[in-house]
Amino acid sequence: MARISIELLIYTLVLVLAQVLVFNHICLFGVAVPFVFIFVLLRLPVTLSREWCFTIAFLIGLIIDVFSDTLGMNALSCTLFMALRRPVLRLYVMRDDEITNPCPGSASLGFFTYVKYASTMSLIYCIFIFTIEAFTFLNPLQTALRIAASAVLTSLLLIGIDSLTLSRREKRL
Repeated sequence: MARISIELLIYTLVLVLAQVLVFNHICLFGVAVPFVFIFVLLRLPVTLSREWCFTIAFLIGLIIDVFSDTLGMNALSCTLFMALRRPVLRLYVMRDDEITNPCPGSASLGFFTYVKYASTMSLIYCIFIFTIEAFTFLNPLQTALRIAASAVLTSLLLIGIDSLTLSRREKRL
């Protein structure tokens, strides 16, 4: 468990810095914004208590808010995201003993199950963050386009990051 904690701490530092310094300034075609820091929230162990999960999600969202000047939108989105993580995981994995590793990833869930899980969760996060950001339904087409494009871009990046961490673990073994 100590190895998992250190690994998640390193992922958190690297991905939060990457989000604040690089990915917050990317907006493909004026609509798609990648949110790579949610990889850490996806990888939190399923054995971790809900209170710790909510606390970690809130703090990571708050750190992103402080450096992005988004006034608590990410903290709220991360907390709501964490509230739906376990039910979404239950959609794709029926029993806890089907997961070989407490940290959900393509190695423990299987590639296609992880793709469905990561895509669903990135869509959920994008729905939360862009709905909170827009806080109006005056331009629903633009908001829906931003949600869809950002969810696809985020999903692709999350799958890529997971495959990079998987290949690093396989080389170590």
